[in-house]
Order: sequence, then C-alpha cells, then structure tokens
Amino acid sequence: MENVVSTVRTLREGEEGIVSSIGGGERLTSRLASMGIVLGTTIRMLTNSGGSVIVLASGTRLALGRIEASRIFVSKIAPSEEEKTHLLVALAGQPNVGKSTLFNILTGLSQHVGNWPGKTVEKKEGVHVSDGARMRIVDLPGTYSLTSFSEEERAAREFIIHERPDVIVLVANASALERSLYLLSELLLLDVPIVVAVNMMDVAESQGIHVDVAALQRSLGLPAVSVIATKNKGIRELVPLIVDASNRMVDFNPRLPDVSYDHRAIYMRLLELLKGRMPRSYTDRWVATKLMEGDPEVSRAVEGLVPEDRWNEIQGLLIEHEDALRAVLGGRYDWIEAVTRIAVSHFRRGQVLMTDRIDHLLTQPILGIPVFLAILGLVFTLTYKVGFPVQHQLEWLLGTFARLLETALSGAPQWLSGLVIKGVIGGAGSVLTFLPILIIFFVCLAFLEDVGYMARGAFVMDRFMHVIGLHGKSFLPLCLGFGCNVPSVIGARIVESRKARLLTIFLAPFVPCTARLAVLTFVSAAVFAERAALVSWLLLTTNIAVLGVTGMAISRVFMKGEPMPFIMELPLYHKPDPHTISIAVWARTVSFVRRAGSVILAASVATWLLANIPGGRLDTSVLAWMGRLLSPVGAVMGLGWKEMVALVSSLVAKENSIATLAVLYGVGQEGLRSVLPRVMSPASSLAFLVVLMLFVPCAATVVVMKQEMGSWRWFISSFLFMLAVSFLGGVAAYHLALSFGLG
Repeated sequence: MENVVSTVRTLREGEEGIVSSIGGGERLTSRLASMGIVLGTTIRMLTNSGGSVIVLASGTRLALGRIEASRIFVSKIAPSEEEKTHLLVALAGQPNVGKSTLFNILTGLSQHVGNWPGKTVEKKEGVHVSDGARMRIVDLPGTYSLTSFSEEERAAREFIIHERPDVIVLVANASALERSLYLLSELLLLDVPIVVAVNMMDVAESQGIHVDVAALQRSLGLPAVSVIATKNKGIRELVPLIVDASNRMVDFNPRLPDVSYDHRAIYMRLLELLKGRMPRSYTDRWVATKLMEGDPEVSRAVEGLVPEDRWNEIQGLLIEHEDALRAVLGGRYDWIEAVTRIAVSHFRRGQVLMTDRIDHLLTQPILGIPVFLAILGLVFTLTYKVGFPVQHQLEWLLGTFARLLETALSGAPQWLSGLVIKGVIGGAGSVLTFLPILIIFFVCLAFLEDVGYMARGAFVMDRFMHVIGLHGKSFLPLCLGFGCNVPSVIGARIVESRKARLLTIFLAPFVPCTARLAVLTFVSAAVFAERAALVSWLLLTTNIAVLGVTGMAISRVFMKGEPMPFIMELPLYHKPDPHTISIAVWARTVSFVRRAGSVILAASVATWLLANIPGGRLDTSVLAWMGRLLSPVGAVMGLGWKEMVALVSSLVAKENSIATLAVLYGVGQEGLRSVLPRVMSPASSLAFLVVLMLFVPCAATVVVMKQEMGSWRWFISSFLFMLAVSFLGGVAAYHLALSFGLG
C-alpha cells in the first residue's frame, strides 16, 4: 500500500500519503512539526490546483506554499474499500430552521465550540461516524444570504468558498420553504454538492402546508430528504445521502437560478469578462451575480484579478445598469416560484394558527412588557424555591468534606491546611455551590429560546428600546447578558448601525449576568430571608431602569438623527426539544465549572495568600492594607474593608466576590450564608449588592468590550461611567435603606 514515494504536490485531491522524509533543513522541519506534520503523519490532499495546496494533517487543514509542499515526501496510500471516508460536511440554513437541533443529533457530545478565525462569531463543529464514513460536521452561522453584511454571513461565506466542504446540507423550514430556498439559490452557484434537508415537516402539516419532497427533488435536480429533527425522523435517510452526494453517486443536475430577462445581456457579458480570471474557489456565475448586487468585497477582489481594461468595462456596465440588483433578486424569486410550484400545496389558508392566538396576547403593547417581567419573576421564583434548597445541601456536603480533609491534614503544616481548607474549598468550593442556581437559570433561558419566545421579547421591547435610542434587535444581545455579558457584547454585531452597536455594547454590562444573579441570590437569601425574592426583583428592576436612563442620556447626545429600522423574524412557537435544551445547558454549565476550576480557583488561592502574608494574620496582611486604602470610599456606603476587597476581586469574576468573603471571614467549614447576617446589616447589604450589580464587569467582558468597541474613547468613557454609577448607586441605596429603618 505504501510503494511510491513522491512529494505532497504530486498527490491528487482525495489521495493520501504517509510522510517519509522532510527536506529544507531544521527550520522547516521544526515549523511543520509544530503544525502537526512529522514523519509517519498521514496527509490527505484537499486542494491542489494552480498555486493552492491545502492538506488535512493531524485533524487540521493546512495551506502550504509550493516550495514547502515540494519538500515534504510521502508514500502514497492506495485506497482501501474498508477504510472510512473522511468528509467535511457543512450545515447551512437560515435562523430558526432547526439546524442546531439537527447538528446536536448528529454530533451528540462530540461537538466543540470555538470561534471562527479572526472573528468572535461562535463556531460549532463535531463528528459523526457511520458505516463507511467519518464526517466532520461544521454548523455554519444561521444566515439569510451570503451577502457579507454581518460577521455571521461573512464567516459562512468564507468557509464555503475557501474550505470547500465535501457536502453542504441545506436545512430548510418546510413551513416557509420559499424563504428557506433563497439561501440555496446562492449556494448552488458555488458548485458544491448539496443535500436539501426539509425540516419541520410536522409543523408545516399542522399549518395546512404539504411538501412533496420527491417532487421537490425532481424540480431542484438535487437530493432532498424529509426530516423532523425534534423527533429524530429522517436522520437515517440523511446520513447515507450525504455520503452518496460526496461520491457523486446521486443525481446532481441542479436547476440554477438566472437573472431577469431584461438584464440577461449584461449578465452574459460579465461572464465573458470574468472567464479564466477567477481562482478555482470562485465560480464565474457567483462572482457575476455578486457584482450585480454591488457586493463590496467581491468588487475589490475582482479589481485585483482582472486587467484594468476589463475592470473599467465591468464598472461601466454596472453604472449603466444601476438596477442590476433588482434583476438578480427577481431571477432568484422566479426560480423559487418555479421549483416549488408542483412541490408545495396549501390547505386551510383561512385558519388562525396557534402562534397567532398566542401572539395576540403576548405581543400586545399593554400586556407584552408585564408578561415579560412576569416571566423573569417566575424564573427567580423557581431559582429560590428549587435551587436554593439544593444549594444548601451542597454547602453541607462541602462542609463535611472540609472537616474530613482537615482531619486528614492534621499533621501537615498549618499554612498548607489553611490554603486547602479556606483558600481552595472555602473560595472556589463556595462558588461551585452556585451550580443548582445557575443550572435552573440556564434551563429557563434555553427553554425560552427553544420555544420561540425570545424573539417576541425583542418585539415587545422595541418601543422601550426606541426610548433609549435603540430598536428591538438590540434587545436580543442585551438579553444574552442574563447568561453572560461576553456573548452579549459579541452579539451586538447583529446591529447594523455603528453608533447603535456602540451604545448596545455600552449598555450590555448593566444587564446582570448569571454570576451577578448568583451572588444576588446568595447574599439576599442569607440577609433578607423571606424577603429575598422581593429584594432581588427590586434590584433587578433598578438595573434595568439604570440601563434605560443611561441609554436615553447617551442617545440624545450621540445618536441624533440615526435611523432605526427594525426587521426581524418571529419564529413559530413549538414544543421544546429536551435534547436541544440539555445540550445548551450542558455547554454553559461546563464553561462555568471550568472557570471555577481555573480563574476563580487561582483568584481564591491568591486572595488567601494575600490575606495571610506576612505573618499569617489577616489584620496585618497585604490584603488588609489594600482594603484599608479603600475603606473611606466604602464607609459612605456602610461597607467595611473586607467588602471593598470582595468588590475589587469581582473584577476577575463576579462569583469571586463570594469566594473572597468566604476567605476573608475564614468560613471554609461554617458556610458564608450563616455568617453574612452577623457581619452585614440590611442597609450595607443593599449597598453591596447595588454596587456589585452596577460595577465594572469581569475581566473577560472588559477585554471583549475593548475589542468590539474599537475605540479607546468609548471604552474608557464606559469604564469610568460604570465606576461613577455604581458608587453613587451604592451611596443612595445605603442611605435610602437607613431612612426606612433597615440599618
């Protein structure tokens, strides 16, 4: 099987070889080794045309220069029928078509979540192994088209063009098939094998829509399959279809969209001018339509690839036909109407859908916002009624474990025992007891996302968002802040206007994340007992009010005359999918536990060391000295130096404030919950919570804010503003509580 030795450049696409030697000296050998290419590594050729050499080695796609590729010698591997085929499969589709559900079914817990190169857009990929094939499945960002208006669209487009997946699975919504096929009309022009998975067939039938998938397949000239991802139906038929499509063993004679007849001449002339000038990853048809759309990225690329005289003629044609975009869009919708005419049947057109009935109540201007606030209240009630008793049991287990460990370490040095018991267990261990509270919140958030309510939240909040200078689309990233402020800041990229995007990022830290909510839950339950739910709700409302007032003030100054268009999709309500919810909850929970086991653990240990250096006494430690420097600031809010140190430590992670208090009060075994009522009055507790809720966010959020804002002026202004608002809020809360006799 390993007979012919040659360079990597001699491999044809799809062929494999084992590295037998590497020329070019130690520098090249060392560089290749760091990228996963060493002697004995199996290399698979993905692209080998012109000057482009892309290989798969050690699970990573690598682009090699022609010189480097000619210095890697491999023994070609003869293909074996028994060996599994390695496929790169891309899942594409518009938002709310069930793509993530399908991805979760195919990959299970093998999926990996990261970021697209050079972007902060989330990238999901996983592995599915079936008879004869091992598929690396990439879940492309949900996008309505391949026009590079947003980071999501740009990431999806660049992956398809440059990575050249073996198969694209276009996930379509059967209940809105015509709209779902718009993305397909663009994908077809890229000349990549495509399988159409018509999902949500049950939803379509319930609306009186019947999709004949066989007729659709004949009309499209593409393989198509009926799928109900939430019920795991159609998956067995989809997987072998993907394998067959990669091997061109199925009929693949797609019916391509064209442009409107009145612009056919300019379209054909553009094809002539582009012929032979485009790289292999592009197709002339796709580039021509993008030029007619006025796509700036494609225009810049073409300008650098064609001779000047041809580029001047292209510009002249586009200027002469300014309405070329209309011709492209018209051609696509003519194509969509033609391919669906015999495949889609509508019945019961006059029927009022269940979604319409629910929306009639939940999206009313009068009821919408109260219902939204009531849902938040229900989430808090579940958190207290279910999560807190479980947390109490975890605290008891943690205390029991600490006592057993203290007995086991009785012969060890005192500093080691203190570090483990009070630093590690008392700090990071206390944070881990938040898990029941966080899991309940994660479940509630994932449930609301899955049933389709979150988009309604954006809709009903649009009027309120306009008051603060934004529109309902900004509500979605802000709402993500209830989970974590980092994705909230990143999510602001869906807002098209730069000023509106900057304001959304500016306001995002005022949305209390789960870490802040966990601290709020812990402290309020410990100090206010049966009034904890009311106090938490009032503080949360205060946070939202501060967000609103801040937005109004800034928008009046910086955003005069900014247009505020608001267009977004309202998906149908549907039954929640337990599998999808569990995957989302699992990913968020694992992320929190990892942070508790790394950043928070390191911060807890550092806090304990600072609290015991020098001499092992807290009152003479470095931490006490730092706290006393801040004590004049805390005094006007009724806070001691220990509480001020806890607030400063929350810059690392908000949960760390609890860990710091546990270390400073030395309650690794006793439990902070029973100590707080003795060391903090209701008034000072309110001040502490107000400052924590309005304070500068964690370090991770601060870093992302700087990256996303791209402006030191906006970033420093937001940082100083949060410091001022949190201090003034703490002072006001303390003295207001005293005036009501809560001292």
